[in-house]
Parts: sequence; C-alpha cells; structure tokens
Amino acid sequence: MGATVPQSYANHTRIVPAYHMIAFPILAVNLAWSVYQLWQAFSVATVIGTLVAIALLILFFCARVFALTVQDRVIRLEMRLRLERLLAREQHAHIDKLSIDQIVALRFASDEELPGLFRKVLEENIGARKQIKQMIKTWTGDYLRV
Repeated sequence: MGATVPQSYANHTRIVPAYHMIAFPILAVNLAWSVYQLWQAFSVATVIGTLVAIALLILFFCARVFALTVQDRVIRLEMRLRLERLLAREQHAHIDKLSIDQIVALRFASDEELPGLFRKVLEENIGARKQIKQMIKTWTGDYLRV
C-alpha cells in the first residue's frame, strides 16, 4: 500500500503479491506434486524431492517469521522512545509492563491519543492486538511494514 492512501484499521494489513500469491502457491503445488510422485513411484529421488519441497515451505514460513520478529523488535524500541517522550516521568516504569502485542497495536495511535490508550490497555489488561487497534480513533499509518 502506498503512502498516498490514508491508513486505517480497515486497510492496514499488507499483502505482498509476489510472496503471498505467487511464491506460496508455487511451493504448495510443488509439495503436492512431490508427494504425488512419491506415492506413485517410491524411490530415493522422490523421497529427496519431497524432503526438498518440505524444506522450501519451512524456509518460506521461517523467512516471514524472522522478518516479523525483527520488525517487532524495532517497533518495541521505537515505541519505548515514543512513550518516554509522551508519558509523564512517573509512568515510564510501566512501559515494561506492555507485552509485544500491546506495543505493536499501540503504535498506530496518534501522539495525542497514545497516553490515554496506554493507561487503558494496562489498567484493563487488554492484550489482543485487534481489540487495541479497534480502540484507536486517530490512526497513524505505518507505511514501512514487512
């Protein structure tokens, strides 16, 4: 999604067509074909082909998880700095009480809205990303998402 379209809860998810709609179906079909070949003509070659197909799918999912983990770590740092700037000093000790899911969801809140949402999320122990994102009234887009 380009930065020209204002981001909101309704459109904030990101699909990478080459990754989600081309690479994954190709790898899934490759695995299905490998398993079919293994079933039809069991041999060392078909076993190796099936194992390679499985390994490629594992690599596909791990690449996504690794990228999202790095993104979450960067978000955690960015939000810590942002919260330290926006919250009263006596609230800084509570920043560490936030889970990564809470931090990731709160990043979409505007600077004006963030301190209030921070308190509400902690006081009411709201942990679900979706629920927190839906509470945001003034959305701040994140256009550099993985």
